[in-house]
Amino acid sequence: MSYNHKLKILPFIVIFLLILECLLVNPNAIARADSPSTTVYEQRLIHSPDGIGKYYMGREIAQVMGYTGAGWLERPSREGEEQPSKIVSLLNLKPNNVVADIGAGTGYLSFRIAPLLTDGKVLAVDVQPEMLEIIELFKKEKNITNVEPVLATLSNPNLPSESIDLALMVDAYHELEYPQEVMQGIVKALKPGGRVVLVEYRSENPFIMIKGLHKMTQKQVRKEMQSVGLVWRETKNLLPQQHLMVFEKPNTNS
Repeated sequence: MSYNHKLKILPFIVIFLLILECLLVNPNAIARADSPSTTVYEQRLIHSPDGIGKYYMGREIAQVMGYTGAGWLERPSREGEEQPSKIVSLLNLKPNNVVADIGAGTGYLSFRIAPLLTDGKVLAVDVQPEMLEIIELFKKEKNITNVEPVLATLSNPNLPSESIDLALMVDAYHELEYPQEVMQGIVKALKPGGRVVLVEYRSENPFIMIKGLHKMTQKQVRKEMQSVGLVWRETKNLLPQQHLMVFEKPNTNS
């Protein structure tokens, strides 16, 4: 290698060494610039194998269950383990409500809610087109017409402003890669006085045999919902293993 060539690559070597030194001193110093709100997230090189290494308000975000796990959502034992029929009954729905099932998956909850909405509908929201294809299949099989699949992005639920009465997330919130942006989109989509209901496995109970990142404490959920302007109304601990937490968008017109 010629002397002149060595001089040309020297600046790149210096830059590489500076970056390496930065990482050795502070492994968390370089955050991934992956959203408009980069400052609220932290990317760590060392993290749980069940997480994506991205932290939000002190919580590591869990890996998403892909569409290949659709069978688990439809498992026959789900009613006994989670009592989803009780979740539906606790929502206190009105016939004309518009409900957004966020992270709908196969539409397991959507198709149990839809018959109650005789003058309303369910927006089954998911980021995986394969899940929405399954929902379309079930729509035909079950002959249910008031379930509408909605393809979201990782940072946007793609819902019109002030269009929904309730946003429901069952075991889904902890997997959102951009929780702040998605929740801001949901708050915008809620009508004044609209509700958000989150169902999450109780992290306070170490005997609930679910991976740690797929459980959440009520304290953490309330902190994250408060940060986007939602008001906690109540927590119903009537399910075998999960919190059912109710939040509300303030009615600024009242």
